[in-house]
Amino acid sequence: MKYGLIVILSLLFNAPLKAQSSEQSRLHELFQEAWEFQLQESPLFATRVGVHTYNDRLPSVRPEDFARSAARMRQFLERLQQIDRRSLPEEEQINYDIFQWQLENSVREYQFQVHLMPITHRSGFHIQFPQLPRWVPLNTLTDYRNYLSRLRAFKTYVQQHIELMREGIRRGYTLPRIILEGIEETIRPHIVDDPEKSLLYDPFRHLPERFSPEVRQQLQREARVAIRESVIPGYRRLLQFLQEEYLPAARTTIGARDLPNGAAFYRHRVRYYTTLELDPETIHHIGLQEVRRIRKEMETIIQELNFSGDLKAFMTFLRSDDRFYVDTPEALMKEVAYVLKRMDGELPRLFKQLPRMPYGIKPVPDFIAPRTTTAYYQRPAGDGTRAGIYFVNTYDLKSRPLYEIEALSFHEAVPGHHLQLALQQELTNLPPFRRFGGFTVFVEGWALYAERLGLEVGFYQDPYSNFGRLTYEMWRACRLVVDTGMHYLGWSRQQAIDFMAENTALTLLNITNEVDRYISWPGQALAYKMGELEIRRLRQEAEERLGSAFDLREFHQVVLEEGAIPLQVLRQRVEKWIRAKQN
Repeated sequence: MKYGLIVILSLLFNAPLKAQSSEQSRLHELFQEAWEFQLQESPLFATRVGVHTYNDRLPSVRPEDFARSAARMRQFLERLQQIDRRSLPEEEQINYDIFQWQLENSVREYQFQVHLMPITHRSGFHIQFPQLPRWVPLNTLTDYRNYLSRLRAFKTYVQQHIELMREGIRRGYTLPRIILEGIEETIRPHIVDDPEKSLLYDPFRHLPERFSPEVRQQLQREARVAIRESVIPGYRRLLQFLQEEYLPAARTTIGARDLPNGAAFYRHRVRYYTTLELDPETIHHIGLQEVRRIRKEMETIIQELNFSGDLKAFMTFLRSDDRFYVDTPEALMKEVAYVLKRMDGELPRLFKQLPRMPYGIKPVPDFIAPRTTTAYYQRPAGDGTRAGIYFVNTYDLKSRPLYEIEALSFHEAVPGHHLQLALQQELTNLPPFRRFGGFTVFVEGWALYAERLGLEVGFYQDPYSNFGRLTYEMWRACRLVVDTGMHYLGWSRQQAIDFMAENTALTLLNITNEVDRYISWPGQALAYKMGELEIRRLRQEAEERLGSAFDLREFHQVVLEEGAIPLQVLRQRVEKWIRAKQN
């Protein structure tokens, strides 16, 4: 009788159950097919998310591979548009919209030929490959053979990237020369005179005792051969290409607007990274407004400290006074660990649900430390075999002030990246492309919002660390100004450095590294502040409309329980929650 009533109601509303089931089934078939295609095309990504079918191979990155992939994305998009979105349940409509957004962006990225600039001075295959032992499985004999297979494939992998960059030279898609200065130092450490000195040989130093002595010796021999005949020649060839061909051909300009169809490309990147329909001039103006607001808060702290000088003098004092710095990498890591362990104990006050997966802290690898940022986070393995890792840069300790540690650590670990991304990977109700994908504006916006949460659970009691929090917030506000400035409004690199030096307490090394990062990665830096502003605005609206009924832990649950989503989807979710609470 109950089933018959459902059928009658479905007929009355002209939404047959069979049709709904059919459309939903078609949608999930499409999701699965696209996911399998992504794993096949990106075997390193597959390994990271815990799919080990392709552990023995590297991606093929020839120009025709990118053309084929873009054509497949267009096919997926056409098939998606043939599915009746209105007949889907609400949750599936969200999946539909996010999938459509990602497909459209993939097609647009190809149209702007971004793949012809595959590396920078701080990111790319040449930096990721030496870290392979950190995140591939190395337990069974098959695991080691798969790893060896990837080592043997490296030389071909390098040559394919070189051909991509040659095509970029021919078509006017090259990196700015200024940010390539020093790129040789990310390559030379891997051109060793003895294969056993390579970082990639490390897994063979202590092979499992369950392997026979003959097997262990054979694996070590094969590793030495693979590194000597593939890895070292690959890096040597890359270095030669960069020095002899790429650097002389690199462009002397820095802005994305100077690429072919560059202004349109940057407007696309603004939407790509913020999920908002805003023009670069509007974001530039928002950044200037935020800089003025935060600057007033900074000046208030200076006055409270009775410092005899202006903001610039105070920042000079922070950059130079020994009390704010440690003498050893170990001391810096201990400070970080202490802050985070304290925050771990406060998380239940802020959240109803915490991730099961833990996180650890490690120093940034030496070969990239001088040219990379203050810290970064690496999410857990998708199969649960590796924790999340917060990498702390211990290079040049005079550039790592203690007053930044709380804000930095809350951003990268908890309650920032680790809490959000580990929770997302544990949302088994989501399709894989959502569990392991996401949107930069949400991921980075949440992490910046998380920095401020420390205020609500007893951190930033020292005025200097509170100033450090403000300078980190100012840093992200400045990004809105300098990224749009350089890529769209014609700012010079020095203009951007001077603006950041005038408005943040970051050390000059960090400022220079950051500005060069923005040059090499157009639009990405906009995501942090734009995402944080939206989350804060939604929280303020919820607090005002709900009054005493507002529950912070419940609000955070609503924000996080769908993983990383576009800001318009987040708005809809929070609005729905507010209305439900009011009723």
